[in-house]
Amino acid sequence: MAGFPTIRYMGSKDKLVPWIYEILNELDFKTALDAFSGSGVVSYLFKSIGKRVYSNDFLHFSSLMAKGLVENSEETLGKKDMGILLSDDFQSEYFISKTFKDIFYSPKELQFLDQVSANIQKLKSPQKKALAYTALFRSCVKKQPRGVFTVSGNLERYDDGRRDLRLSLREHFKEQVAVYNELVFDNGKKNLSFKQNIFDFNNKLYKPDLVYFDPPYVPKSDDNCYIKRYHFLEGLSKYWKDEVIMEHTKVKKIQKKYTPFSYRRTSAEAFDQLFGKFSKSILVLSYSSNAFPDLATLVAMIKKHKTRVAVHEKPYRYHFGNHASVNRALVKEYLIIGK
Repeated sequence: MAGFPTIRYMGSKDKLVPWIYEILNELDFKTALDAFSGSGVVSYLFKSIGKRVYSNDFLHFSSLMAKGLVENSEETLGKKDMGILLSDDFQSEYFISKTFKDIFYSPKELQFLDQVSANIQKLKSPQKKALAYTALFRSCVKKQPRGVFTVSGNLERYDDGRRDLRLSLREHFKEQVAVYNELVFDNGKKNLSFKQNIFDFNNKLYKPDLVYFDPPYVPKSDDNCYIKRYHFLEGLSKYWKDEVIMEHTKVKKIQKKYTPFSYRRTSAEAFDQLFGKFSKSILVLSYSSNAFPDLATLVAMIKKHKTRVAVHEKPYRYHFGNHASVNRALVKEYLIIGK
């Protein structure tokens, strides 16, 4: 896990992995479902400790990252693959170059994204395609000054001389392919990546011993909209096929995908349904003291299905997306376990 490349991803548990591992390592389970995989760091943790992993997210780009690093056990991108990916012989609609001109990156960088997007389709292996996309996503995030896609236009004010901002996307991509190649390994299990609403997951067929939940939290301030921050990566993951672009927005956002966990009026009921759906599995919920519903409510919900509920807590400071006027950086991070 020490070499896992973090992505500046809202709510990612990458810094909490050692703490999560210490607690989960005491539990008896062979198969694990990571229900809201996000950056994929917890799915990769499960794989690293020898579990069979089902990784799920309703965002396409998140499911691709899990496909490239969790489901994929042996496919890496070699010289021949890189020759294909970086080839100038490609056919493209230049959709990215036209749509995001003067919004993100230079014309040369946008053309590179059109090029790689076209060339990825030439790879025959779904795992290799996913790995290439994973490297491309991290390249885009590293090149974007704040790591999110909410700001546009002249980004020179964010240029503090960082190497990430000086490198071209092409250079980033080559580096990231090398990084991710090193992370591909076989843990001896058939791991799978899913892209679906978690309520549609067939737990009767796959029967996970343990289900780990890290859903979007309803915060007391701001919002938890992943599409607002990562719409560019979600669109890039499918070349904007079947996505509706909101043309009136400065950054050409795509339409928000609905999840009941984003709203106070629906989140509590959604948690209750979730715990009921997976009541035959060990339930593990990552949560924050800075979210709705509160800890007592969630514990009471889990107790409807489990005889033993343990709450582990850890002081934690979020550094992502906090406005100076919002007093919400220092929180308690909870790991709630129902058995």
